Amino acid sequence: MNRWSVQDAKARFNDLLETCLRGGPQMLTTDGTETAVLVSIDEWRRLHEWTRPTLKELLLAEGARGNIPIPKRGRLERRQPHVWTRR
Repeated sequence: MNRWSVQDAKARFNDLLETCLRGGPQMLTTDGTETAVLVSIDEWRRLHEWTRPTLKELLLAEGARGNIPIPKRGRLERRQPHVWTRR
């Protein structure tokens, strides 16, 4: 993985982008400190998909089930069933 200073990356952005697309992720540094990584969209999607839990993992988890809103019990009113009549 190549390292690019932010100033260098700004000045040669096209080169940075081409190197990323052809040679893989590129590290960006600020004052010698690693601050960011530029990756291709395909690599980002692969990494993003890899971090998502499966349905099985969500259902078997002991903790919270993600951002699924679960209403409190007893606070909702039940509707009366519709009675169908013949005409």
